[in-house]
Amino acid sequence: MNTTSTAAYNYKVVRQFAIMTVVWGIVGMGLGVFIAAQLAWPELNFNLPWTSFGRLRPLHTNAVIFAFGGCALFATSYYSLQRTCQTRLISDKLAAFTFWGWQLVIVLAAISLPLGWTSSKEYAELEWPIDILITIVWVAYALVFFGTLMKRKTKHIYVGNWFFGGFILTVAMLHIVNNLELPVSLTKSYSLYAGATDAMVQWWYGHNAVGFFLTAGFLGMMYYFVPKQAGRPVYSYRLSIVHFWALITLYIWAGPHHLHYTALPDWAQSLGMVMSLVLLAPSWGGMINGMMTLSGAWHKLRSDPILRFLVVSLAFYGMSTFEGPMMAIKTVNALSHYTDWTIGHVHAGALGWVAMISIGSLYHLIPKVFGREQMHSIGLINSHFWLATIGTVLYIASMWVNGITQGLMWRAVNDDGTLTYSFVEALEASHIGFVVRVLGGAIFLFGMFLMAWNTWLTVRAAKPAEYDREALIPAEVAH
Repeated sequence: MNTTSTAAYNYKVVRQFAIMTVVWGIVGMGLGVFIAAQLAWPELNFNLPWTSFGRLRPLHTNAVIFAFGGCALFATSYYSLQRTCQTRLISDKLAAFTFWGWQLVIVLAAISLPLGWTSSKEYAELEWPIDILITIVWVAYALVFFGTLMKRKTKHIYVGNWFFGGFILTVAMLHIVNNLELPVSLTKSYSLYAGATDAMVQWWYGHNAVGFFLTAGFLGMMYYFVPKQAGRPVYSYRLSIVHFWALITLYIWAGPHHLHYTALPDWAQSLGMVMSLVLLAPSWGGMINGMMTLSGAWHKLRSDPILRFLVVSLAFYGMSTFEGPMMAIKTVNALSHYTDWTIGHVHAGALGWVAMISIGSLYHLIPKVFGREQMHSIGLINSHFWLATIGTVLYIASMWVNGITQGLMWRAVNDDGTLTYSFVEALEASHIGFVVRVLGGAIFLFGMFLMAWNTWLTVRAAKPAEYDREALIPAEVAH
């Protein structure tokens, strides 16, 4: 079904978030390459507190997850929401507030974390004044999203919007509960929880930051951009709805698998393990649904590097969501935990799934919101695809090898029960893996610079204001 009306979309905020996704991607991934180099060559810490690995590592994770990933989610959700609902965002001013408010959060993180102002909670390091700002911006985001959904011109709510909506509501709950804290100064607070309870609440948040921010949100992206780029309807719309309900029902319980062999009660650890294993089913159901959407369109992969980004991201999603439940099994976790295998797993998801689906979606979206037929150079997109793929494989393979090496060396014991290897010996054995990781990360980062150059060339020749005045709203409801 294709109909049009004369009301123009709000593409301005989409353009702003799309450009900042590319900018923050380079910043966050550049930091990642630098701190990876610090692990290979510790002299790069420069013996300064604010350039040490301990200060820059949380800045890297926040920059990649919330700056790069967050801007990608804002851009793609605002874009696909308007097009699937056939209506303009409910409030241009509120949408603009979410853009500027989110950029302020990112800048404050970039200032506060190197100074050592941190709550020390994984993925939630930012101190209480910034937490409050995040909450205000997120409420504005929810008002824009659900307000627009309520005034939609279509009877149907497209499945991509179900995932975006679930992600927005759940992240709000996770953020508020985990960040309940008692301020003692402007830059210092203490968690309301203590001991094992604090750890449990933190990993309920931490794993669901992965589950909802980095999975449900990006699945909303997948369900819009894969069918659009392939020119095919979603393989099974029914499966996509089952995928949604199964994912949001199960994911929320998986957090305790981060706390195996700790002071957490054994039943809670086992519950986290079982729920993680069950989670494999909806995850692979969604991955297969995305892949099968290409039925009748596989030949397009030969000539369409954007579609290649989207499909390879689904392959990495499938791999990561197999590896995660496997690593949640207690006996596997005994080998893998605290090793670089975990780092490899995280980056299989972060680089292979999150970054690649975002990059592919942005390559689809940027020409459309800037009034161009396509990106300036398809050849540059193709080069970016191969750099991203090779960089990701080098990164995760080196970390898998390092992780298994570390796990086996740490648990090796002599006949008299003493440890066979010292920690330093395990570290020396890991050095080559650290160097390969730097290489893989640098290759991926170089691809991001190609994307920035391609985006600049595309935007420079565009006339977005003229395009906005003439833009019509097409109905885009895929079944």
